[in-house]
Amino acid sequence: MPSYFNGGKLRYPLYGIVATTAILLVFIAFQHLWVAIIGFWLLFALFYMAVHLEKSIIKDTEEYISTLSYRVKKVGEEALMEMPIGIMLINDDFIIEWSNSYMSSCFHENTLIGKSLYEIGDQIIPLIKQEIESEIVTIQDKKFRVELKLDEKLLYFFDVTDQVATVKRYESERNVIAIIFLDNYDDATQGMDDQTKSGLNSTVTSLLNEWALKRGIFLKRTSSDRFVILLNEKIYQDLENDKFSILDVVREETAKKNVPLTLSIGVGIGDMSLPDLGVQAQSSLDLALGRGGDQVAIKMPNGKLKFFGGKTNPMEKRTRVRARVISHALNELIVESDKVIVMGHKYPDMDAIGASIGIRKAAELNKREGYIVIDASEIDTGVKRLIEETKAYPDLFSRFITPDEAMELATDRTLLVVVDTHKPSLVIDDRLLSETERVVVIDHHRRSEDFIKKPLLVYMEPYASSTAELVTELLEYQPKGEKGSTINTVEATALLSGIIVDTKSFTLRTGSRTFDAASYLRAHGADTILVQKFLKENMDTYIKRSKLIETTELYSKGIAIASGSEDEVYEPIVIAQAADTLLTMDGVSASFVISRRPGDVVGISARSLGEINVQIIMEALGGGGHLSNAAAQLSDVNIVEAELKLKQVLDDYLEGSQES
Repeated sequence: MPSYFNGGKLRYPLYGIVATTAILLVFIAFQHLWVAIIGFWLLFALFYMAVHLEKSIIKDTEEYISTLSYRVKKVGEEALMEMPIGIMLINDDFIIEWSNSYMSSCFHENTLIGKSLYEIGDQIIPLIKQEIESEIVTIQDKKFRVELKLDEKLLYFFDVTDQVATVKRYESERNVIAIIFLDNYDDATQGMDDQTKSGLNSTVTSLLNEWALKRGIFLKRTSSDRFVILLNEKIYQDLENDKFSILDVVREETAKKNVPLTLSIGVGIGDMSLPDLGVQAQSSLDLALGRGGDQVAIKMPNGKLKFFGGKTNPMEKRTRVRARVISHALNELIVESDKVIVMGHKYPDMDAIGASIGIRKAAELNKREGYIVIDASEIDTGVKRLIEETKAYPDLFSRFITPDEAMELATDRTLLVVVDTHKPSLVIDDRLLSETERVVVIDHHRRSEDFIKKPLLVYMEPYASSTAELVTELLEYQPKGEKGSTINTVEATALLSGIIVDTKSFTLRTGSRTFDAASYLRAHGADTILVQKFLKENMDTYIKRSKLIETTELYSKGIAIASGSEDEVYEPIVIAQAADTLLTMDGVSASFVISRRPGDVVGISARSLGEINVQIIMEALGGGGHLSNAAAQLSDVNIVEAELKLKQVLDDYLEGSQES
């Protein structure tokens, strides 16, 4: 209202009307004097009333504004001092210059003025230094959301203790579904009489029921080798802290009956519907089984994976029926393609090259062109000797191509077969993966979190000694060649070389199927003398490896660690051989060799006799592999930093082993 009058929106038009009316009355006075006099009186009265009314309205408005200002000021003061919101002003030295009474009461102090944040809330100081505008902190056993106004050095504290407690309770009571699978139940009970099998079932069921009852878990057996359990996230956290010791309990108790059963558990966890949790639990179980079993796999809500267990060597479970089915499926995919391109991992070893040659042969037997991707700058001496030997076989030698040539050859109908790895980050050229829609994965490593997306066919068998062994079995079911033979001498020798290298001459991870595959290759002309020629090493390499072994430090529990010098680069095969050599030393159950590798990375090669799971240790460093054979590559670190990281992971692993 004041703006309406004082701004002249009424006063000045009114004065104009009065002036205009007065002038008009002057002209009327010349004709009708009395009329003009009466008009002047009426005009004066009207003007007087208008001015009086204006003054009255202005007075009322000023009184209203004064009262409102007082009320607003009073409410503001009360809100500032009495509302349950903490307010604090600080200076550049983190000294409190002012705070309201609510803030003082939170610290049970009469006043906080003059105190330092270092005394009453040092966790707030990093937030201020890092210019974090909002964060939840704990003060005097209460949770506060701190809002920072950095320019004014003003802090607001909102008590969210109840809110945080509610969220925590909600999260702890969220549903979790898990599936328990008895890995080798069918094989273990095959041939058992009913009484023995019943006794075994009773033992396993009793162990699991006792465990579930103690933990507050609902357990239901759905088949002879499968259980479903329901729990909440609080119980799950307890199981995680316990490292899922039920795996060890079942393994040890059944071993006393000479039937060592192992468990695999897939867990579905997160804020999702029950059907989705069930799907996630099954997916996690598939992952655990794909890694060899005897372990727990958990897909976390953030997409990360967790694994527990995996302490035993996987028991051979694959059958020739599966090999035949996979072989026929591969046949169909090859026939539907215009060509086949085979690619292994970076710095390919004999296993990767041998498997690649085998798959190229499968393409040839199905009357399709097959090519092997190789980077000449990333191969060791043994692989060079193998490729040199293929010059006597022009049809094979001409099929080795560079990554750039592969990119030019690839079409929409090309089939890309990735062998001896399943990680996109480890293939020779990841461009081929992104440009090729038709992909097949054949590998013998335990499945990791990093996996090639949407392959048409996956043949992963962690129970196999090598990828060359898997490919050899697939070749047995391929069409015969023109001369009635499937493979020639150099192809058979390449596959045998892969098996010999990965099994350390049939001493590690060797099953009956490994010897069957070797026998098949030997029958088709594999030359063991030629294998030894491929695997020979020169004197410089031997001396270099010996110097690396000379740096060995015995860490703890039979763990040997060797480290190369910072300014010397070692080929992958050298550090792998050094790790193998260390494993033959008395008192060494696991070996780790660290060195600078080509590509400005630090490589770690890990080996064990099975007592220590080097796969889990290498996965913690971003690598992977098998229980007894694994590796990792670290970027942006030096040798000393890589060794410190390795020792930290080893300490965590050994501590967890002691707890479980």
